[in-house]
Amino acid sequence: MSVPQRRPVASLWIGEKLHYLNQICLLSHVRNGHPTILYCTHDVSNVPAGVEVRKATDIMKIDMDIVSQTSESFLSNVFRYKMIKAIDAVWIDCDAYCHKPFPDEMDNIFAGHGFRGALNCGVVYIPPKGELIDRLLDYYENLPEAPAWFNKQQRKKLDKQDRSLPQAVRIYNAERTAFGPQAFTWFAQQTGDYEKALTPDYLYPVPFQLNDVFYDPYGRVEGHFTDNTLSVHLYTNGTKPWWRRNPPLANSYAARMCEIEGVDPAAALEE
Repeated sequence: MSVPQRRPVASLWIGEKLHYLNQICLLSHVRNGHPTILYCTHDVSNVPAGVEVRKATDIMKIDMDIVSQTSESFLSNVFRYKMIKAIDAVWIDCDAYCHKPFPDEMDNIFAGHGFRGALNCGVVYIPPKGELIDRLLDYYENLPEAPAWFNKQQRKKLDKQDRSLPQAVRIYNAERTAFGPQAFTWFAQQTGDYEKALTPDYLYPVPFQLNDVFYDPYGRVEGHFTDNTLSVHLYTNGTKPWWRRNPPLANSYAARMCEIEGVDPAAALEE
C-alpha cells in the first residue's frame, strides 16, 4: 500500500556527516509520508535515501563566523522561521522522531516543554503570514540592545560583553536560549499565540531530564506517550558521549527505531 503524501517538513544540518539518530529521525518522517527536506551548509556524506537535500543558502545567507562564535542552534533558530516563510513547511529538529504524521489541518504546531512552561521550538509550524512570524523575524533582523524579557542579571551579563563583538554574539553569550525558546515564548505571549500551544505530550513526551531512557533496554519509553503524541524529541544535545560513540543496546528505544528505519547505527557514530 502506498503512503499518502502529506505536508512537507524541513530541517537544517551544519556539518558533513549525520549521526545515526539524525538519520532515523529524518527517515521516520519519510516513512510517514512527509516530503522531507534537509537544508545543508556543507556536502553531507550520509543523507538517507528519500530525503531531499537543498542548499541552506536557498533560504538565507549563512554567516559561519557568527556560528563559530555562537553555536549551530543559533543559526537554526533564525533559519526555521525564514524557512517557514519561504516554503510553508513544518520545521523539525534533526533529533525529532516522527511517531505519527502531522495533521494537514493543524495550523499551529508547537508545544510547551519540560517542567517550566516555556515553549520549545524543536518542532514548529506557525502560519507564514501573521504577526508572530513577522515579529520573530524582525527581532532576528534588527537585534535590540537587549531582549525585552531580559531580567536584571541577564542585562548585567550582557553589559559585560565586549562591545566589539557582533550583537548576536553578545546576546548569545549572555543567554544562549535568547534566540530559541526564550524568544519564541516571549513573542507568542505578546501576540496571543501562546494560548495555541499544544501540551508537551504532543511533541516532547519524554522530559529532557530523562533522556537516558532512550538507550535503556529495560526502559519503557512508550509509557510517556499519549494518543496525542506526534513527535518524540531525542535531545541529542543532552546525549551522553558514550551513547553518541557506541551503538545502542538491543531492545532500547534507539535500537528498535533503528530496526524500523533500516539504519545501521555502527555506520554513523560520532568520532
